[in-house]
Amino acid sequence: MTPEDATLIDWHAFQQARAELGGAFVRILGYFEEDGVKSVAAIEAAMRDKSAAALVRPAHTLKGEARQFGAEPLALAAETIEMIARKCVETHDTPEEALEHVVGLRALYERSLVLLKREASPLVTRRPGGFGRRAAPVFGRA
Repeated sequence: MTPEDATLIDWHAFQQARAELGGAFVRILGYFEEDGVKSVAAIEAAMRDKSAAALVRPAHTLKGEARQFGAEPLALAAETIEMIARKCVETHDTPEEALEHVVGLRALYERSLVLLKREASPLVTRRPGGFGRRAAPVFGRA
């Protein structure tokens, strides 16, 4: 994990979501992955088409879902895109101002998702006893 990656997830918010969602957590994180891919693609397509109106919904969706899992920098980027798009819709302008935010969005989404999935993985061992203590032997092993 790079020092920059360390700031991509608010781990307190992540743990809170995990506790609140319980057994549905991994499934809902999977929905975030599926929806996020679609939202990022829709945002990129809307930007290529210079359609402010088409930016609003996927940016709004990505913002809310990212925030739910503690991916705050991703949520802020999506919120910025959404706010620029809404302003452009009101002023009948094209969303060039959002371009710099859209350009980095996919990489930010993908880096955030890797961290979220790594922490949510059942393969991430949470050993009893903590660091430096030997875990109790598993039945059938010496």
